[in-house]
Amino acid sequence: MSETLERPAAKADLQVVGTRPIRPDGADKVTGRAAYGADFNMPGQLVGKVLRSPHAHARIVSIDASKAKALPGAKAVVTAADFPDLASEVLEGGEQASNLRDLSLNVMARGKALYHGHAVAAVAAISSEVADEALSRIKVTYEVLPHVTEVEAAMAPDAPLLHDHLFTEGLEARPDKPSNVARRHRNLRGDPEAAFADADVVVEGRYVTPPVHQGYIEPQACVAAWAEDGRCDVWSSSQGQFMVRTYCAKVLGVEISDIRVTPAEIGGGFGGKTTVYLEPLALALSRASGHPVKMVMTREEVFRATGPTSGSVMNVRFGAKKDGTITAAEVELKFQAGAFPGSPVGAACMTALACYDVPNFLITGYDVVNNTPKVAAYRAPGAPIAAFAVESAIDDLARALSMDPIALREKNAVRDGTKASYGPTYQNIGYVETLAAIRDSEHYKAPLGPNQGRGVAVGFWFNVGGESTAAVNIAEDGSAVVVTGNPDIGGSRASMAMMAAETLGIPVERVRPMVADTASIGYSMLTGGSRTTFATGMAVVQAAEKVIADLKARAAKLWDVPADQVEWRGGEAICLDPKADKKPLTLETLAAQSARTGGPIAAQVSINAQGAGPGFGVHLCDVEVDPETGQVSVVRYTAAQDVGRAIHPSYVEGQVQGGVAQGVGWALNEEYIFDAQGQMENPGFLDYRMPVASDLPMLDAILVEVPNPRHPYGAKGVGEVPIVPPLAAVANALRGATGVRIPALPLSPPKVLAALDGAKAG
Repeated sequence: MSETLERPAAKADLQVVGTRPIRPDGADKVTGRAAYGADFNMPGQLVGKVLRSPHAHARIVSIDASKAKALPGAKAVVTAADFPDLASEVLEGGEQASNLRDLSLNVMARGKALYHGHAVAAVAAISSEVADEALSRIKVTYEVLPHVTEVEAAMAPDAPLLHDHLFTEGLEARPDKPSNVARRHRNLRGDPEAAFADADVVVEGRYVTPPVHQGYIEPQACVAAWAEDGRCDVWSSSQGQFMVRTYCAKVLGVEISDIRVTPAEIGGGFGGKTTVYLEPLALALSRASGHPVKMVMTREEVFRATGPTSGSVMNVRFGAKKDGTITAAEVELKFQAGAFPGSPVGAACMTALACYDVPNFLITGYDVVNNTPKVAAYRAPGAPIAAFAVESAIDDLARALSMDPIALREKNAVRDGTKASYGPTYQNIGYVETLAAIRDSEHYKAPLGPNQGRGVAVGFWFNVGGESTAAVNIAEDGSAVVVTGNPDIGGSRASMAMMAAETLGIPVERVRPMVADTASIGYSMLTGGSRTTFATGMAVVQAAEKVIADLKARAAKLWDVPADQVEWRGGEAICLDPKADKKPLTLETLAAQSARTGGPIAAQVSINAQGAGPGFGVHLCDVEVDPETGQVSVVRYTAAQDVGRAIHPSYVEGQVQGGVAQGVGWALNEEYIFDAQGQMENPGFLDYRMPVASDLPMLDAILVEVPNPRHPYGAKGVGEVPIVPPLAAVANALRGATGVRIPALPLSPPKVLAALDGAKAG
């Protein structure tokens, strides 16, 4: 029987959890030894490349690849004809559900190219130069169609139609004709219109955000080998090797059991690597050529052909009493999905009012297809966009009421026992504590300088659990190996090792964490949704507990005492029978004698983890504006977050700081810019302006620990929440510095200068 830890373990009793050991994979990563996607090679491998549509919307009349196939050194060409035509099937899991048919059509266009950069063919050749020449010899005849890239234009009745079969879901009655609106989401509570009529103060605004990319440094890369017996191997950089296995099997029409996926190290993902682009193409090319195929995206391909997050148009209205009680809210969210349905507008609807106890509200969301790359998840998908609109409006409401922005949020804050706007009742949340942490901080009380402003914003993310498998194996010397199925994106190897060490009662240096391939460990959902430390960590702890139960039984056997007379404490078996007079048996001693007591010591646990605690964050931002140029500089930033319990505080702080950095970039500079032909004009880091170290001040993180009782060590997910408040925090600080509300991102110098000039002229 597995020994159950106190849930959660008391902080005072912890020896490893909450400390800051060096990460086990750190040395390899800083010395360049770590193997990323593009570092894998196989003997005899070919180079794979993709031919992409030069049009934003076009019917594919014909593809003639005969000259490419005749080129010496070109070993294979594949098009949509080499993939099965799949029926619509929704696959749940990960950060958001995927429609199998849409996934396949995004990997390789069939019938129509739906965005500039959409894959229409792929080649494998003996060299990069030969592959390029082969691509140039493929003749594609297109019938160019009208295109649409903006969300409201795509919703218009006369907009160019992307899919003839797409009828809006979520309406009271099925429409009689197709449209670009894939789904309407609607959430109503109380009587908003009556509450607005009775409100003392009403504020409203229209807010716009552009598509932005996750900006991971490592482009997508993979090597695929299709063997003569039909067995396949894939090595790739992704957020989940089991996801890659499932998607490749479905897209190619083969058995899951025939594919083994080995995860490479991942040079950033942030949700953008929770789907596949190259892997099915590489496998198809390997099948056609009989050779392993390696494919690596260029940076331009990453921007043109992988998913950014949605652009949006949002309308928000709040009604309140004079004392600051919010009585009514109306939120309308229109999100771009890209070429296929599946924007994160559903999650945006659920998170929009998640921090507020509002008795009357209507939230409406629209998932809208348009001629841009299919969107992918981006860190708390949908929540930062919705928070930009909601938190900007809350800031304006505080000004209209002449209330302190934190006091307004405290007055309307959700607490334990509050029914969340998206349904469940909150328990064990630390939102009020994070508000207090910012209110009481030195930063909040510090004076501002000339042309400076201060902004507050809050954010929420659900956090999830899900399916995870973990194994704990004890070596002959008493050390432990922890094997999991989740790629390490934010330091999860360290957290897995730490929780195993804490449970076993041994130093963390005696634990080696490993991420296994799909044939070496049981199924695990991908690394996303802030689930890994919570869910996979729970599996690790339970596997370690099974090992402890086994160790106790072995000690009892050696001592010839009942098993209930053995306790595991501090990495040793302790005999509770005073008459037995037995000295403690260490893990090393028991491991050395394992052959005499039953053989190898190991345990594996597979769970579907439930009870992930939601996360809340409160951010405080100071900016300085150059009135001559419109340049906005973030001069100070503090983020407080309810983190449950910080397993490794340094990596939790890093997650907070990383989310803030991405959110600041989103607020100030980042955007997809399309020309009149629907082509992205800035597909590179030179023109797509992401923040670098010199753009940011030190980012201060305040970790508020309200432990999650459903986890043995109190963990909650932490990776998503930090990116939710920054867009609004920066915008609210700019409003404070200039007295002008700019409701459209990014807050770039030309836009800010135009707003300042307009305010002067007005």
